[in-house]
Amino acid sequence: MTDSLTFWILAPVAVLFAGVSKAGFGSGAAFASAAVLALILPPVQALGLMLPLLMLVDLVTLKPYWGKWRWPEAQVLILGGLPGVAGGVVLFRVANDDVLRLLIGAVSLGFVIWQLWPRAQARQKMPVRAGLLAGGVAGFTSFVSHAGGPPAAVYLLSRGMGKTAYQATTVLVFWAINIAKFVPYAFLGVFTVETLRAGALLAPFALLGAWGGVKLHHAVSERVFFALTYTLLSITGVKLIFDALF
Repeated sequence: MTDSLTFWILAPVAVLFAGVSKAGFGSGAAFASAAVLALILPPVQALGLMLPLLMLVDLVTLKPYWGKWRWPEAQVLILGGLPGVAGGVVLFRVANDDVLRLLIGAVSLGFVIWQLWPRAQARQKMPVRAGLLAGGVAGFTSFVSHAGGPPAAVYLLSRGMGKTAYQATTVLVFWAINIAKFVPYAFLGVFTVETLRAGALLAPFALLGAWGGVKLHHAVSERVFFALTYTLLSITGVKLIFDALF
């Protein structure tokens, strides 16, 4: 892994992007990093490499957003997310690499479709039961592909909160969900000496991305940022689905 030139071209960019997305733009596109890495690594290795880095970003991002979250919404998503993580554990026991490639690719394209879908429904607040369901889907997709942002966003966007409250809430929610994922990942053999070593070398890029994400949260249009994200996710999703099926 660490002796591959392709890895060292793509991985720092992917990790930097994950830090920027998680720290500044609601985590919605952070999983693009795992999807990109799954193009050059077995999906399980890509997930194992990214989780400690995502947890590092969670940790350093809590402080700038401390107390700015909406606790009722965060609580609902976390309570729903824990059973979703358990569902992800069950899937990991029966899925092979091609199944995971297909799932990550499908979630990538699904995220883009969701973003382009008309949002009239977002003008009304979703009830708590919908938040629990969104949390469950977020926990599941986060476990299998670090892709919990979109389902969580569906619920949060309906609750009428401002940009910073929305961002802070996602930081808190995925800090909790990522902690819940760590122990099952370890028991499932997702972490290896090689992924941990590569993660340590990539940690500065994660920290730089987190710092930049906080700054960009207040300075850059989300429209521009996510336009690039959708393009990347679409290409990556199609490639992973093709690799899984053919």
